[in-house]
Amino acid sequence: MSTLLYIHGFNSSPLSAKANSLKKWVDANYPHINMVVPQLPNFPRQAQAMLEDIVLQHKQGKIRLVGSSLGGYFSLWLSERYQLPAVVVNPAVRPFDLLQDYLGENTNPYTYEKYVLENKHIHELKSLYIEKLTSPHLIWLLQQMGDEVLDYREAVTYLSKCKQTVEPDGNHAFVGFEAYFPQIVHFLQLAEK
Repeated sequence: MSTLLYIHGFNSSPLSAKANSLKKWVDANYPHINMVVPQLPNFPRQAQAMLEDIVLQHKQGKIRLVGSSLGGYFSLWLSERYQLPAVVVNPAVRPFDLLQDYLGENTNPYTYEKYVLENKHIHELKSLYIEKLTSPHLIWLLQQMGDEVLDYREAVTYLSKCKQTVEPDGNHAFVGFEAYFPQIVHFLQLAEK
């Protein structure tokens, strides 16, 4: 069985609109694909361990990645480490810079879990940064210029050697994400049963 691992963003959850709409569509159209959407721990080292564990559990079959925002960052790291195709949606490419603003107490708006983000967590994130991708052909960037959370130019520049679809306007949630579902499944080579 093929596995599609969806990696949600910072302060998000499996209940996110993108994860839900993709899962419903995959379940209806490609029942042979097992779509996994884990609730990531709030801390990078724990999230990394969980994601690696999921990849290794499914490595015998075919496992592919879709990551949004901070999940895109984790997807890029997993793609390089395990040579896995990945679609990244409005990805954070330098989250260790952005999350400086979130040091201290946070609450996940989906789970209501409270946690404290410390400098060590920023360093954990930074340790996953890949200076230069060695397998850019494995990545497809879906980016909207209207992203109000991240500067779209960072992802476009960093992933310049990857397949890219860059749309004007839009937002961080990626307006019209559903239109890409068939192409995502094909790019990730999950369409074949």
